Amino acid sequence: MNAQVNNDQGSLLLQIARASIASRFGLWFDCRDDADFLYEKRACFVTLMLSGRLRGCIGSLQAHRRLLDDVRENAQAAAFRDPRFQPLTANEYTETAIEVSLLSPLSPLEVENEQDAMSQLQPGVDGVVLQSGSKRGTFLPQVWESLPDPRQFLAELKRKAGLSTEYWSDDVRLFRYHVDKWTER
Repeated sequence: MNAQVNNDQGSLLLQIARASIASRFGLWFDCRDDADFLYEKRACFVTLMLSGRLRGCIGSLQAHRRLLDDVRENAQAAAFRDPRFQPLTANEYTETAIEVSLLSPLSPLEVENEQDAMSQLQPGVDGVVLQSGSKRGTFLPQVWESLPDPRQFLAELKRKAGLSTEYWSDDVRLFRYHVDKWTER
């Protein structure tokens, strides 16, 4: 597995995501899809921003298909199937900025309690998955920009997972990951 993806490769990931969304509007443009790194199994998230606000974000937490396919599918899912939003319109498409985040493998975070979890989190660095029973949620490292306090970050992550913000149990499992990300300008 290619540990690092350079900026030219990141730019290609953005082009692939944009082309995937454009195809749903009957717009086509060529972008390279023959680079070796695109055929490695990798996990990514595609985030859409419109006027500085989240407009969709869907991704894979674990590598289960070629990166090329993961970017294409997650781009379309973020644009048209994020349950928090109506499907992206053609008018919004032209004004929407795309971000692709390439995830490292998940690493379990061994914690004794919630206080221990907060002390181990690295704001601005860690993406975090919280799981309890069948409930699960994740925040990319970028979310620290709007939730810089570990207590608030975990509370909102629990809410996203469908749990009470006060919830904590011995069955809570945390995983961390890091991302390389590229954003359209």
